[in-house]
Amino acid sequence: MQLGVTIQSTDQAMHPVEVACEAEARGFHSLYIPEHTHIPTSRRTPPPDGTDVLPDAYRRSPDPYIALAAAASVTEKILLGTGIGLPAQHDPITFAKQISTLDWMCKGRFVFGIGYGWNHEEMENHGIIVRKRRAHVRETMLAMQALWANDVASFDGEFVRFDASWQWPKPIQRPRPRILIGGGAGPILFSHIAEYADGWMPFGGAGMSAELDKLRIAFADNDRDPDQLHIVPMGIFPSDEKLDYFQKMGVTEAVLRIPSAGRDEVLPVLDDYVQYLEHFS
Repeated sequence: MQLGVTIQSTDQAMHPVEVACEAEARGFHSLYIPEHTHIPTSRRTPPPDGTDVLPDAYRRSPDPYIALAAAASVTEKILLGTGIGLPAQHDPITFAKQISTLDWMCKGRFVFGIGYGWNHEEMENHGIIVRKRRAHVRETMLAMQALWANDVASFDGEFVRFDASWQWPKPIQRPRPRILIGGGAGPILFSHIAEYADGWMPFGGAGMSAELDKLRIAFADNDRDPDQLHIVPMGIFPSDEKLDYFQKMGVTEAVLRIPSAGRDEVLPVLDDYVQYLEHFS
């Protein structure tokens, strides 16, 4: 089992490039940061953590793809990913080029953690029909994968259409960067992972063990090897007991939460988490 870290990156927290350097220096496997293009001031959609007030960090998210490209330029080994990205909120043609260029620039170290989104107002501002967001994400991902995998690609769907086209550079990872889908367990999520992704990114990991057999069956039913499935719980507050439990159930990578704060708060947490590298990585 590998160990990575995630931070709710903001313009007021420790710079993501510095976080990447410090995490790599300590031996962590990966760094993930989230995406929000903007946060509408309406609170019609409640915060995802169940609180009454949306944490200020959500309002201040940098573009993760630019941040990760900058981090790639000063690191060598650490995987750099989104946790999570929101593909339906992008034009799929330009976004495909953006992602493939990022994977090319970081020499195949990008991990594309994605989700369907939780903020209805944010989606609606991008023209997304909320009740169709899962289908919209699926088409966006399939269209981008066609551009990544083929010299000539076209797509004709409900949400995405383009004529036979060329697009380079291709991602270093073939036929696509590793894709992890975040979200609660369910038949739609698992069918999407089996169809166009490589693993599951559950948040916190609660209730995960009861669902893994269903996901592995869905993977196998799609003629894919369940042994190649990535299980990557996100935002973990670690303990020896919790990580031992994850390791025994077949988790491939546990992503530990570090505070959305400055260097003086982040570095001691990274130093404390090194103990878990010694036991589990």
